[in-house]
Formats: sequence, structure tokens, C-alpha cells
Amino acid sequence: MKDAINSAVIGLGSMGYGMAASLLRAGNRVHGVDLNREAMARFQAEGGAPGGLDAMAGELDAVVVAVLNAAQSESVLFGEDGIVAKLKPGAVVVACATVSPDFARAMAARCAGHEVHYLDAPISGGSLKAAAGRLSIMASGTPEAFAAAGPVLDATAEKVFRLGDAAGAGSAMKAVNQLLAGVHIATMAEALTFGMTQGIEPQQFVEVISQCAGSSWMLENRAPHIVAGDYTPHSAVDIWPKDLGIVLDIARAAKFSAPITAAALQQFLAASGMGLGREDDAAVAKVYARNASLRLPGETGQS
Repeated sequence: MKDAINSAVIGLGSMGYGMAASLLRAGNRVHGVDLNREAMARFQAEGGAPGGLDAMAGELDAVVVAVLNAAQSESVLFGEDGIVAKLKPGAVVVACATVSPDFARAMAARCAGHEVHYLDAPISGGSLKAAAGRLSIMASGTPEAFAAAGPVLDATAEKVFRLGDAAGAGSAMKAVNQLLAGVHIATMAEALTFGMTQGIEPQQFVEVISQCAGSSWMLENRAPHIVAGDYTPHSAVDIWPKDLGIVLDIARAAKFSAPITAAALQQFLAASGMGLGREDDAAVAKVYARNASLRLPGETGQS
């Protein structure tokens, strides 16, 4: 085993918790930090480092930032109690949130001013792969940043795509991925509920279409949630107004028309407006079901 590192994971949500657990399983010292004290206590009970992060910040080799968005990322790094100013020279920030390429470049420059490396490292794979240490990471940064982040990448990722020697390229690729992922979820929901209008049961839809050319990874992963009537959030509806909004902001700046992305975004906004924001993102199917007066599996009445 390679030398263990002293690390912190800030953000113990569905993805961050899995990354923290994977780092711990690889033999590293890991501080788990979150506003949710129950999540922190649970992680410490499973072997996470005890005590406050502030006292240990100067000893950290790597900080994984797995929060929701750019605003939270900037607050963690450079806010009133920001971590970067407390880190030792040569430490690395592994930034995993979906953000714009311009934001990633700005954070990298500010970290460099503190002699701290910044790896632009958005993640993909979902909570189960995060827990198994099998994420795909779309990373860009200096060779020094990659070297410093090596133990984090080894412990948490099945695939690391090295996309360049400067921050921004990783976030650009994540935007492309999120365009496809969000559109695929919305399209899956549209196709499944369209099939219901033609007498095709959701279970039959999954059995057949998952084996045909119309399938996608998102269809195979999310459609079973609808069949089971289980909307426990592995990835919540409210992720998509944020992520597809980022995609459209980037597209607007590039003077690029993305009408299919915009249409998918409207369906997630409708789902959030129905009060489904904290449900699994497969719950976007409930928008279609409501509009067509359909009853999805597990529903006892109309939405």
C-alpha cells in the first residue's frame, strides 16, 4: 500500500460520504466535515478522525470538496472560515462540485496564491460507485496537482480522465456529461410514460428497451426506480436545475443554442415546483404522469 495521507472530505452527502469511506478504507486518515452533525458522527463512528478540523488543517495533505455548487465551494475554500489559508504549502484541493470552467480557473489561481494545488475534478458514477471507490473523475490541473492528489484518486476512482494541465477542462467535460445525463433522465421519463398511454407497463418497458438501441445508462439505472415506486434520492431532482442551468450558462456565453437541454430543464423545474425536489431525479416522470392523468407504480391516486 502507498503511504497514507492525512485528508479531509468536506461535504458528506451521497457522493462525499462514499468518497470519505473509500479514502478511509484505503488506510488514510480522513476528517469528515458537514453541516449535518449526524453524518459527521456516523463517519467518526466508522473510523473517521475525531476532533475539530481547524486544529488539524495545517497537517492536511489533501482536501476533497464535495459540496453542492460553486457558491458552497468558494465559501469552503475562501469564505470567512475558509480552509485554503490554513493549509500547508503543497497541499491539494480536489474540487468535485459541478461548476463552470471559469469558476474552476479562478479557484485554481486563488489557491496558487497560497501555494496550494487545485485539481479540477468533477465526479460521475452515483452514490453506489462513490461508496465502492469506483467513480469516474474528469480531472485537469498541473502535474504537481495530479501528483499531490494521487492517493485521493487511487482510493476513490475506477477511471481518472486526465484532461489537461490547467483547471477548467475537467469542468467543461462535466458540463457535457451533465447535458447528456439530464436529457437522458427526462427523455427516459417521457418515453416510459408515453409507453403507458399505449398500454405498455413500466416493467415491460424496462425489460424490452434496456435491451434495445433506445437504451441509455440513465434509463437502465433510473427507470427501475419508477417501476419500484421508490424515489429515495440517490441523486435528487433539485440537482438538475442547478447542473442544466450551468450548462445553459456556458452555452449562452459560447453563443451556442442548446434547445433540448432547455426543454429538459423545464421538466425538472416543473418537478421541483410540484414539491418533488428532494426525491430521486426519476421523479421527473411524475410531471408527465400528472399531465397525462397516468398512475405510476406505487401511487394510490393522481398526483
